[in-house]
Amino acid sequence: MQADSIFISENVFTGEGNEAQALAVCVRGGLIAAVVPKSQADAFVGPATRVEDFGDAFMCAGLHDAHVHAFHTALYSSPLAEEFLGDSEADCVARLAPLAARKPHGWLLAQGWREYRWNPPVLPSKKSLDEAFPTRPVALYSGDAHTLWLNSCALRELGITRNSQPPAGGSYDVDEAGELTGIVREAAAMALMPRIMATFSDEEILSAYQGFLARLANLGITSICDMALSAEPGLDFVRDDIYQTLEGRGQPTCRAHLFPTLNGDLSRFEAMRDTLRGPLVQARGFKQFFDGVSSQHTAWLAEPYANARFKGDCGRPTVEPATMRDYVMAAARSGYAVRVHAIGDEAITRALDIFEEANARFGQPAQGHHCIEHLENMKAADVARLERAGVVASVQPPHITLDPGGPERDLGEKRCQIMWPFKSFLETGATLAFGTDSPVVDVNPWNGVYTAVTRQDAKTRQPSGGWLASERVSVADALRAYTSGAAAAAGRESELGRLAPGMWADIAVFDRNPLRDAVECPERILETRAIATFLAGRAVFDSRIS
Repeated sequence: MQADSIFISENVFTGEGNEAQALAVCVRGGLIAAVVPKSQADAFVGPATRVEDFGDAFMCAGLHDAHVHAFHTALYSSPLAEEFLGDSEADCVARLAPLAARKPHGWLLAQGWREYRWNPPVLPSKKSLDEAFPTRPVALYSGDAHTLWLNSCALRELGITRNSQPPAGGSYDVDEAGELTGIVREAAAMALMPRIMATFSDEEILSAYQGFLARLANLGITSICDMALSAEPGLDFVRDDIYQTLEGRGQPTCRAHLFPTLNGDLSRFEAMRDTLRGPLVQARGFKQFFDGVSSQHTAWLAEPYANARFKGDCGRPTVEPATMRDYVMAAARSGYAVRVHAIGDEAITRALDIFEEANARFGQPAQGHHCIEHLENMKAADVARLERAGVVASVQPPHITLDPGGPERDLGEKRCQIMWPFKSFLETGATLAFGTDSPVVDVNPWNGVYTAVTRQDAKTRQPSGGWLASERVSVADALRAYTSGAAAAAGRESELGRLAPGMWADIAVFDRNPLRDAVECPERILETRAIATFLAGRAVFDSRIS
């Protein structure tokens, strides 16, 4: 059999085992036809076969981000908005100057502030924004994408007053005098974002997506799971219309798996599933939120926070448990997979309860797998339940070090002994899927691999020895989580995530072997750069072409 293309390297990681080998990956019709020892490649060469020998570069299946918010990542990495991590309230306001200069009219939108990393760690208010921008609406989304910081002009534009009632699961913060502070939380923030984003044209958003997809290709990423960013229907920013336009123009350089918000009406997802039937863009299941984040005390805990702000401060469910159960059962009855955001231990327990009941009543999903997203703070008994329930652990390694000392501050030392337990998941047989939750953290996958392997922050290299170092995983396991594990989260593990016959020829080639680097010097993992990226055997990025 003659191949269309053959990709050869001394260091090919197929996804099996823990080592790279000298292999040839033979591609025909966009699929992998054979993976053979390098010495046997000639048997697949014909007159029209293109042979690319990458020498000792590292080759693996294209990387797959299992949890990304494409709309927001595209927007904040474009000239339309700004992304930054300010050192203080005043620093954040000052960092808006470049955006204000290139956008002299209309809304100013930025993302990335984290008050718990400031000194002192105090929430900002509208006053500082009002002083700098008294006549322009300003919206700054927090780094964890759960809280909005607005100025007075923005509040007026949005019609929010001290008498406004927030949607369930959200809040408009007020000071002691009952005046709005400009801080809007959870469901209330998510409900406002579409109105703010509507100020951008579809062409502007399309251009932002094109830039985002180009960056993914430059990183060796060939697939993403585009996750809803709201518990409310119709406000989730899963832009199937943008993907359809890109497909119509023949421009997708990445496979996109869409997970819109789950609610009582399944028709939007079903319409997306029926419309998006190609191999590149597909609707694969649903997303819903069970709670918020620990740093804001909105993650749902079984016992009160260690630094409780009031008696019985356990956070809260974003969606009432009975409603969540109804939602999941309706999806499961139709054979659809559901992915649930659950960070606090009580939210995780209740999500597992619901998935176990759904499996008992309806069996596993006909397409894909149920997943729990984030899985930060867990009860010991729940770790092994994922494998038994067939639930994928969809986690984001850089989250481990986002808030140094935060888990101990919010949860106390005892509960911190079981957090982001990656190695324990693997030891119990659960499927581990890695992503970034971008724009919460940068979409660069090697930051996640490094943190999963060292339990240290990619920028600071802290803490020394790693945070909960017993939960470190190998580079091979981290790569599997970023390839075959993420493919399982998308329900496409039979098509994607390994270099094996019958799989799509989505291939990434990198300038160094991270399996070897991790042994010699883990920090070298962070220096990994893509040489070339192939989607169905077609180059979508090639650094060798100037």
